[in-house]
Amino acid sequence: MHLRFAALLALLLVPLLAAPGHAERIVTDQLGRKVTLPDGTSRAVVLQHQTLNLAVQMNATGKIVGILDQWKQQLGANYVRLAPELARLPMPGSLTKVNIEALLQLKPDVVFVTNYAPAEMIGQIERAGIPVVAISLLAAPQGEATKVSPVVADEEAAYESGFAEGVRLIGTVLDRRDEAEALIATATAKRKLVAERLSSVAPTQRVTAYMANPDLSTYGSGKYTGIMMKRAGAANVAASLQGFKQVTMEDVLKWNPAVIFVQERYPAVVGEIKSAPAWQPIQAVKAGRVYLMPEYAKAWGYPMPEAMALGELWMAKKLYPERFADIDMQVEADAYYRRFYRTGYDAFH
Repeated sequence: MHLRFAALLALLLVPLLAAPGHAERIVTDQLGRKVTLPDGTSRAVVLQHQTLNLAVQMNATGKIVGILDQWKQQLGANYVRLAPELARLPMPGSLTKVNIEALLQLKPDVVFVTNYAPAEMIGQIERAGIPVVAISLLAAPQGEATKVSPVVADEEAAYESGFAEGVRLIGTVLDRRDEAEALIATATAKRKLVAERLSSVAPTQRVTAYMANPDLSTYGSGKYTGIMMKRAGAANVAASLQGFKQVTMEDVLKWNPAVIFVQERYPAVVGEIKSAPAWQPIQAVKAGRVYLMPEYAKAWGYPMPEAMALGELWMAKKLYPERFADIDMQVEADAYYRRFYRTGYDAFH
């Protein structure tokens, strides 16, 4: 009888010992921090728009219970159609601040933050007993990893390895490993094609280009945008600057770019450039080569897979149309969106 009772007790205890929340796992985030997580994450708060975008593409929005308050501004006005459920989620913080009371009400298993989230913010969340995972999508040395614009020896290598590392980390935490690998593979598949077709373009023959943002701000080195322009065959006229900087109209006139790109989230900038008298002497304006980038060409500070898979190809086609005449970007974008956003691509621009 005692043996039978012991066997029965063991059978009853198995589901309790295996219940979600009892087991733990340790991951290393992109600041090199060891983070202990429950084995199976079902409630995540995402306070970084890049991670939010990646989670949507990994079909993990069902695990997200809170998001950053500037997600609409950062992801663009049209993004909500790709994940309508985001509009109903609480917003307990931003890239650099958190409302700890609002966060605690959501009972998250994990909070994703950006690499430059203040140490005080990360500490505040951790003291409340919630694991924090920092994402940078850039491999940077200690001392640079927490900066908004990290300085690295080889930018292209740092973004390539950091992107894969960050996507895998998000996929691991959200239990979407297969989707993470699919994103990495798709993101890099078209890069070889672009590189091959531009291989004969000498550095001195590259088309000069400028990335225009509101208030005369632009991207120099130390951001993925600069890498995106380089891989697409552009000579970034602001390359000597570090990070995201405000410039003057005199700077732009001196640079006199042949092409001007504007991020999709800032459509008003295109109208300003085309109509403002100060911009009219610039080569790009005179030639009608001022382009509002499509939604998938995310010229952000950190790389997104669709920017690598589609955006660099689109940009290269704009810069060197004769070398990419056979590429139909609508077809390329539609295939990507159906795979990762589970809907066709609607061309807004």
